Amino acid sequence: MLAAERRRVIMERIQATGQLVGSALSVEFQVSEETIRRDLEWLEKEGIATRIYGGAVLAGTDRAAPPYSIRKNTNIEPKVSVARILSRLVQEGDTLMVDESSTAAYAVRALRHLKRLTLITNSLELLREATGQEGWHVISTGGTLKPDVLAHVGPHALRTVSAYHARYAILSCRGINSQLGLADSDDEVVQVKQAMVASSDCAILLADHRKFDRSGFVALGKLDLVDKLITDCAPDPQWQERLQQAGVELLYGE
Repeated sequence: MLAAERRRVIMERIQATGQLVGSALSVEFQVSEETIRRDLEWLEKEGIATRIYGGAVLAGTDRAAPPYSIRKNTNIEPKVSVARILSRLVQEGDTLMVDESSTAAYAVRALRHLKRLTLITNSLELLREATGQEGWHVISTGGTLKPDVLAHVGPHALRTVSAYHARYAILSCRGINSQLGLADSDDEVVQVKQAMVASSDCAILLADHRKFDRSGFVALGKLDLVDKLITDCAPDPQWQERLQQAGVELLYGE
């Protein structure tokens, strides 16, 4: 296994479990503990992990999300599955408000077969994805650039979102918790998501299976903030019941 692939797997592991043991990784990947130490140093340099004696823990617990450049290249298969389901809902001529999440980029790619679409977004990545899509009307919110998430936030972005009305608001979040509801990592980002929900007929949350039972630093809203939740596989029965009680339609892959 190449170093880049090993680091990608290790990065996904710590995001899923919250901690790593260096000696166990050394055995699993059949490399020296010195090699693993360098991998963990790389994770720490990228702001993803904090090294501790014998291994590493996820940086900042749930207070900070990994950089966008990292997130968009991890957990790809579930994101593609979620995007595929969304593509069955969106129709020609629909107007969408889409947030800055990495999952949203996969969602927009899955809509490229549509000839007419209006896209309102604060995401620089989505603006790039939509470039060259003939027949699409793409509107950038503008605002204050937040480099770590490649998105615009702040009063200008909020005013732009509030000036339009969309059929769908498409968003994701850091975690879905039975006690707190939906949560994310940054209050300015959350404000834009909430404004998109308020300016749409139907809010759709894109959340792969790893988002369940995970908390976040900033409350986004209760479960009933959204109308539909799309995930890559069936949640456990307790979560299905909670979503049903909140009036959230659940859609998931095979």
